[in-house]
Amino acid sequence: MKRIVVKSFKIFGITTGLILLLMFLLPILFPGKIELEIKKFANQKLKGEVAFKEANLSFFNHFPSLTLSLEEFSLKGSEPFKKDTLVAANEIAFGINLKHLLFNGDVTIDKVFLSDAFVNIKVNEKGEANYNVYDSNNKETLKDTASTKIRLDKITIEDTHLVYDDKATKILIDAKGFNYIGKGDLDKSIFDLKTEAHIDDFNFTFDNEQYLKNKKVNAELITKVNTNSLSFIFEQNNLKVNKLPIDFVGKLDFLKNGYDLDFKVQSKNSKLNDFFTALPPAYVTWLEKTKVKGTTDLVFTLKGKYIASTNEKPDLAFNMKIRDGEVNYNKAPISATNIFLNFDTKLPLLDTEKLKVNIDSIFFNVGKDYVKAIVKTEGVTTPNIDARIKSEINLTQLDQAFGLENMDLKGLLNVDINSKGVFDKVNKKLPITKGLISFKSGYIKTDFYPNAMKNINLLASVSDDSGTLKDLKININPASFNFEGKPIYVKANLENFENIKYDIDAKGELDLAKIYKVFSQKGLDLEGYIKADVSFKGTQQDAIAGNYSKLNNKGTLILRNIRTKSEYLPKPFIIKEGFFVFNQDKMNFNNFIAVYGKSDFKMNGYMQNVIDFVLSDKAVLKGDFNVDANYINIDEFMSKSDVKTSEATSTSNGVVVIPPNFDLQFNCSAQKVDFDELKLQNLKGNVTINNGKLYLNKSAFDIIGSNVAMDVIYGSESASKAFFDFKVLAKEFDIKRAYNEIKMFREMASAAENAEGIISLDYKVGGKLNNEMMPIYPSIKGGGTLSVKKVKMKGFKMFGAVSKKTGKDGIKNPDVSNVDIKSTIKNNIITIERFKFKVAGFRPRIEGTTSFDGRLNIKMRLGLPPLGIIGIPLSVTGTKDNPKVKLGRKTEDLEETEYEETTP
Repeated sequence: MKRIVVKSFKIFGITTGLILLLMFLLPILFPGKIELEIKKFANQKLKGEVAFKEANLSFFNHFPSLTLSLEEFSLKGSEPFKKDTLVAANEIAFGINLKHLLFNGDVTIDKVFLSDAFVNIKVNEKGEANYNVYDSNNKETLKDTASTKIRLDKITIEDTHLVYDDKATKILIDAKGFNYIGKGDLDKSIFDLKTEAHIDDFNFTFDNEQYLKNKKVNAELITKVNTNSLSFIFEQNNLKVNKLPIDFVGKLDFLKNGYDLDFKVQSKNSKLNDFFTALPPAYVTWLEKTKVKGTTDLVFTLKGKYIASTNEKPDLAFNMKIRDGEVNYNKAPISATNIFLNFDTKLPLLDTEKLKVNIDSIFFNVGKDYVKAIVKTEGVTTPNIDARIKSEINLTQLDQAFGLENMDLKGLLNVDINSKGVFDKVNKKLPITKGLISFKSGYIKTDFYPNAMKNINLLASVSDDSGTLKDLKININPASFNFEGKPIYVKANLENFENIKYDIDAKGELDLAKIYKVFSQKGLDLEGYIKADVSFKGTQQDAIAGNYSKLNNKGTLILRNIRTKSEYLPKPFIIKEGFFVFNQDKMNFNNFIAVYGKSDFKMNGYMQNVIDFVLSDKAVLKGDFNVDANYINIDEFMSKSDVKTSEATSTSNGVVVIPPNFDLQFNCSAQKVDFDELKLQNLKGNVTINNGKLYLNKSAFDIIGSNVAMDVIYGSESASKAFFDFKVLAKEFDIKRAYNEIKMFREMASAAENAEGIISLDYKVGGKLNNEMMPIYPSIKGGGTLSVKKVKMKGFKMFGAVSKKTGKDGIKNPDVSNVDIKSTIKNNIITIERFKFKVAGFRPRIEGTTSFDGRLNIKMRLGLPPLGIIGIPLSVTGTKDNPKVKLGRKTEDLEETEYEETTP
């Protein structure tokens, strides 16, 4: 017995020693071969750029597998992401099949280990991905890599940060602490992959809305993988998001330019408490103090093809049910009980216009009080609505039961609303509606402001028996509250919105900044002070018809530091101070002071038809003002327009948009005006805004030391396109200053770069402006006269070329005096009428055409001394920077560029 035991230990010791010796010797015997084969395989089969610091072959890094470990490994992605990292890892290790290595002499990779890594998967809007780095069809390298194979049966990922950013499906997944073990016959074309996964911090965002944040995920999955068609069938998938169990089945096929999806995610008969653990952290914090009972069913489906290039999209649906729910926050004296919910929504083809929401129904009690509702909608732009909402609820008890955070509510809220039909603003259709809202002894206090809104009382009703604007009635009788010791009171009765009959009284003071603080902690998006004591009574038709004796509009309104925004303006318009007096249809401005960006305004005058304008989107606002400004920057009024490219949507400048429903007159005076490098001073003129156009009449201003008179007509055709028509008379201005200080002059008269002297301009042109408020040159038409008083044409390449060709130095830098040059503009061509001048005894005569892009077709006659009777015919072609002069007048006409109108 003793000999048997000793012999067994000897055999065991020798075997163990041989194994250990082999484990030390194999990495020494085969290091070059294995490393060389894997490098060759990676270079030939991977399309992405591979880099690593060093390679180590060992049994002990991932015992008992023989692995080649690449330290500080990185792999770039495939087109169009070749510069972006796909995988970066502290270590990636390839397990080597020992049997194949010893007996066949080939290197077979059967395991992959990834640790402390960053995996960055990207898909652009076209569905192009960065993970297509494995070249399985490279026949040229097949022979060379015959000794190296991939026959995976295990993938291990440890402590990895995984990001999946898919712009095509608008899905963003950010998983930290990602641990994964996948097993299966991965070398087969069709195999079952058994997976265990654990994620410490899982975040899921869809279409910029975050649905899961900082969640723990545990998963056991069985997935059938088809590598021939690159498809995945999720057969058995048991997940747990925090405590919520989820069953996930379906399939995912990778198409050439997209995906074929069929997913079903559900959680059946789960605890309502477990559902809240899967919600964002704010709810989890709330849950720690809350007792939640009840059951819930959740079903999410996504089915169909998603191909961005052909705009094919899948159908999405979500259903949630809650039964026998109960919520009690922080041991409140009364719980919310009998919580019942049937919620179902469908989004066919991911088209929001086909969105269907069906809440049938929601109900809960708080003591004897209740809230119940049935709400169904279909569509977004013109939704079909079927809603029945009724509640009798004590907000104090509601607040206590649900533990509404950052807010303290009191008061009795009764709601009874029935509404059914289509809301179509364009076609003036409304749901047939009957509703009543009563809020008594209300109180709202938040953590964001020390004082509460108190004594809130509201009694409001709305009715529409036929679903038309004519039958719509809104009655607020009254609405009042007290804030910071100052009462606010509003009473309003509105009927027949086709010809609104109104009766409105408002009185009180509001500090908007403080009220906004009550509801928000994210800075001040709203501020200002309003004091009102007004009453309005009458009808819209009487206001339009001028039957002022039938109106009773009066009162005062004081505004300070009010910020207002408009769809037509990119910056807020700030009313620093405004005192308004209402008298029938007029609203008188007394010392109205405002700023817009860096611009400032002071106005006195009146607006007319104000009530009609406020109550109707088709009413025209009329007004007459005197406006004084120290400084106006027109560039700040330019709107922003979206410009779509093949990859994304970017924001560019836009034109100044003139609202279409203004009829306003301004007698303006501004000390300084800036517009696209133009520096105007002492501007005076009459401005009319009417029907979406701006008229500047009899205006005068100083620029570059000269007085200019100008008439302008301007209108916006869209946010990125406008038209203009202006007439300008500028007497005796310095051409050198004009070139240096006026951008448009440099572009339209670029040849004047080195000219010096005094000229005058009498010109009229019109055309289109692009989204940078710059002329679209082929669209410009017009003409006029450029009068030269005394100009030295220094450095003009055309005259230099003529001088060189003729050998006459006297015309190289000519002095021109008392010459009128008439021209017309059309189709990107400036046509110069014949004109003559004297220089150094010569009598040049010039006519021809030039283009805005600098092309020349000028015909000249160089009259020789003494009287110019004998002359040399010349033609100048080429460009202003490279003029070509030859004898004779025969040339080809410049090609015109006709302006083609495009859709704005």
